Amino acid sequence: MKELTKAEEEVMQILWHIRKGFVKDIIEHFTEPKPAYNTVSTIVRILEKKGFVAYTAYGKSHEYYPLIARDNYKSFFLKNFMSGYFGGSFGKLVSFFAKDNNLNVQELDQLMQQVKGELNQDNDDGEPTDKP
Repeated sequence: MKELTKAEEEVMQILWHIRKGFVKDIIEHFTEPKPAYNTVSTIVRILEKKGFVAYTAYGKSHEYYPLIARDNYKSFFLKNFMSGYFGGSFGKLVSFFAKDNNLNVQELDQLMQQVKGELNQDNDDGEPTDKP
């Protein structure tokens, strides 16, 4: 899997949200100023070449849909991010955010309790609680 550019990720976020759509449907979900039709069409074709989307053809029109699940890309992206900036260490990542956000011990403890609760909930039902 390849990392997406900002523009590609923006299109993928929309496709993950709407599940499938034509270029015009994707454009509708952009905030103003909306990109040009040809720009979005080009990005979608690049995503197709990268293996992120496929389409169903209706004559000359194409309805696009994601091939890669949002959670799969999120996991890939976070692993690359942690590897590139924190040597793959989750502890270094948490330490960075704690220092950068001036978290005190009490706030860190609250964060740990929240993480423990979410992990316990994931283990109880086998399903992650963070569903889009």
